[in-house]
Amino acid sequence: MPPLTRLYTRAGDKGTTRLGGGQKVPKNSLRLECYGTMDELNSNLGLVVALGASPGVAQSLQRIQNELFDLGSDLCFLDEDKQKWSIPQPREAQIEALEREIDDFQARTGPLTNFILPGGTPVAAALHVARTVCRRLERLCVELDAAESVNPLTLRYVNRLSDWLFAAPRLENSLAGVPEPLWKPGA
Repeated sequence: MPPLTRLYTRAGDKGTTRLGGGQKVPKNSLRLECYGTMDELNSNLGLVVALGASPGVAQSLQRIQNELFDLGSDLCFLDEDKQKWSIPQPREAQIEALEREIDDFQARTGPLTNFILPGGTPVAAALHVARTVCRRLERLCVELDAAESVNPLTLRYVNRLSDWLFAAPRLENSLAGVPEPLWKPGA
């Protein structure tokens, strides 16, 4: 990665920026919306760690934050430019790791027997916020994929991560001995 000698360039002052391959695009382009939302998700995950996620969840989140940077890098390059550069891309093994952790979390919390409300501990509530940002990211990536090509592993990774972000707050509440807030229809 090149060193960042200045935090500002003034190049985007008129509402445009450049993709990784150099193409000039408006800052409200769908591709930028995707990796900007990925950055928002990553920031939310950093908040979860700072709030005091349990050691196992925090360790996984630090790995996931790095993986999200890789996915953001993949999204900021058009397919034709990925051949010219060595771009980190999602891998099947990353999706499999999320699946193993989801299975482990569910084995530790038990099956879901009722719809739950976001909440519980501050860490669990912040994980639920991250889950909703992840679902928005997924919708944006699907929309982008209809217009341009998105790496299929990116779509799978984001979908699986949203599942992980549902299982993780259940674990956090369980570890803290805090009952899950249950949906009470008509309450």
